[in-house]
Amino acid sequence: MSDHHHHSFAGKNKKNLKIVFILTFCFMLVEAVGGYLTNSLALFADAAHMFTDAGALGLALIAIWFAERPATPGKTYGYYRTEILAAFINSLVLLLISFFILYEAWQRLYHPPEVLSKPMFVIATLGLIVNLIGMKLLSEGSSNSLNMKGAYLEVFSDMLGSIGVIVASLLIMFKGWEIADPIASIAMGVFILPRTWHLLKQVTHVLLEGTPTHIDIDKVEKELSNVDGVIAVHDIHIWTITSGIDVMTAHVEVADFTDGNRILIDIKKVLVSKFNILHSTIQLETDQCRESDLINI
Repeated sequence: MSDHHHHSFAGKNKKNLKIVFILTFCFMLVEAVGGYLTNSLALFADAAHMFTDAGALGLALIAIWFAERPATPGKTYGYYRTEILAAFINSLVLLLISFFILYEAWQRLYHPPEVLSKPMFVIATLGLIVNLIGMKLLSEGSSNSLNMKGAYLEVFSDMLGSIGVIVASLLIMFKGWEIADPIASIAMGVFILPRTWHLLKQVTHVLLEGTPTHIDIDKVEKELSNVDGVIAVHDIHIWTITSGIDVMTAHVEVADFTDGNRILIDIKKVLVSKFNILHSTIQLETDQCRESDLINI
């Protein structure tokens, strides 16, 4: 089973996640009611994004709870992957809601309804304050965890949405431009889509067990081949379990098995110091033990 000393980066931010979740969920209800009463699509769009924020934070908390559970014989890596699954769901939901907002805003461009701009302005301003608090609490963990990055991205996008709603409400209030409401909604959707798509690609890459983007597999092979006693390295596989936990397997051809322990130690040192790969499985073999040769026996 996997070592228990690994800890999900998101788990270190559980307290902040709980605070932001409560703030976001409560104000999401305020914005949803406010959007209905003021007839503002932009405000309702902001509430919809806050809904996905609350979902993202809730899923992140659930993922952390699962990730903290110990590994079992049936799940030898434990439940670390739930963080990645949560980030995958979050990005899909945000994409769908963004498309819906864009569609609805497009309809309103031709027939903009009357909007109550003053209450819209007050609610959006309060929403901006809530978003700034949430961003401050989540900023540290967002650089180390895909799940935390997903949650931070949604709060960040919602912060921009709040600014858009404030600008739209001021334009309606002082200029009478009702069309500013759907335009602000379109701007929010256009801004969020490419960033959410990028997150979705990252998460999908992890789920497909692709090589971590920050690791050059050719460089890993070269560094291991330079270890004294190593003749060749092949069948290298590197993938990510969850944010901050990369694992690797490889076959290493050596000239002398009697020096195997020293070679393994040197290989592990290279992997940890140069690539931060803490969990690796290395098979030492001679040129007579290649799998391709054994198949023909």
